[in-house]
Amino acid sequence: MPAVTSQQCFSDDWRRTDPDLAVYLPAEPPYYGEAVDHFFVDHTPGGDLLAIFSRCTQPHGADYSVVYARSKDGGVSWSPLALIDGPAEKPGQVSAFGFPVISRSGRIYCFYYRSAGLGDSLINARLRCKYSDDDGYTWKGGGLNIPIRRSRYDHPDTDVPPHALVWQKPIRESKGRLIVGVTRGTSTYYRPRLDATVGGREFRCEFVRFDNIDEGPDPEDVRLTWLQDDESIIEVPAEYEPAASAGYTFCYEPAVALLPDGRLFTVLRTGNGNIWYTVSEDDGHTWRKPEVLRYRDGGAPVLNPDSPAPIYGLEDGRYLLFLQNHDGYGYGGKGPFDLDSRRPQFLALGEYRPEACQPVWFSEPLLFCDTQNVGVFPEYRKWLSMYASLTERNGRRIFWYTDRKIFGLGRYVTDDMLAGLTVPTTGSGP
Repeated sequence: MPAVTSQQCFSDDWRRTDPDLAVYLPAEPPYYGEAVDHFFVDHTPGGDLLAIFSRCTQPHGADYSVVYARSKDGGVSWSPLALIDGPAEKPGQVSAFGFPVISRSGRIYCFYYRSAGLGDSLINARLRCKYSDDDGYTWKGGGLNIPIRRSRYDHPDTDVPPHALVWQKPIRESKGRLIVGVTRGTSTYYRPRLDATVGGREFRCEFVRFDNIDEGPDPEDVRLTWLQDDESIIEVPAEYEPAASAGYTFCYEPAVALLPDGRLFTVLRTGNGNIWYTVSEDDGHTWRKPEVLRYRDGGAPVLNPDSPAPIYGLEDGRYLLFLQNHDGYGYGGKGPFDLDSRRPQFLALGEYRPEACQPVWFSEPLLFCDTQNVGVFPEYRKWLSMYASLTERNGRRIFWYTDRKIFGLGRYVTDDMLAGLTVPTTGSGP
């Protein structure tokens, strides 16, 4: 049943994906095609739901801001949006892409990016942090620039910040420390833009670990460890690109899950029409050479266009993988980099296979939701781009997502929904 809400929205099309919950519905039409992005919901230490996401209404993202709302009734109703941080006075210096880090001390951190206003991307940005000591009602701090490890892929001018972006909530690794994947973009000073790709640049993947965050330090005292240990970082050859023989790499938005044996399992977005994966046996210090993700060892590759593909570990030990289930040419798409190929949205159920080379095997995909190839003003994009998050508590799983980056919604992932999904146990299946 579609969500019931008291929020007023400029369009009824937010109901198209059959959401159960509505966090944010714009009353007035936005004038920017990525009006709601990086949509992260988590439980506060006090038990409420806290949503942190990026929002803008003006062309070219001129008023990009990090905002929040909270719910006391499991996501049925939400407080009005409030600001964590917005644009600076200087044009181009906007705030965006905040993500929550919840400390065992009870302090809640929101790390986010303030664009430097120079460089070759909005994501040439400085990492900042605000924090809350009252369960996320009010926020303080924000003026400190937190160092990001520089690499040989960054612009040689050290005044230009690295292109290093977090896109998911952190998880806890084998020692209980919080870790999260980072997209590392190569400066176009070294690699020219490519017309074929989303973002037009080369990408690799790395990780950052929050070493002492559970002690509740002030932002200037947070200790970060950037992983892996050297600058080789995680790479996937760009099979579509003739320059691949020269070492061109294209993988980003790593989504990580903890395995029962303590290893880390990461899936990688690529432009090759499929998802890749890698495994770490030492909490992210080193990673196995990436391979194509398959439904099982020796099985069919998991197809996906150049689109986010998050994975989440469930409380019962299983995994959920969200994907588009085609290589970019399905459902009317014109290839991996066609943004309209980011639909429909499927999910696959994963289970741990300790003796397998690929340690998580997957069921056949289940259709989760779709836009039916219908766009929404202003840019009439038809995509479902999963800069999303999952919450699970007391047996209730909720997938929080942005619909066409206009509406902020939630949908239950029920036991009945997963009951018909069977994961291979041997070398059979997809």
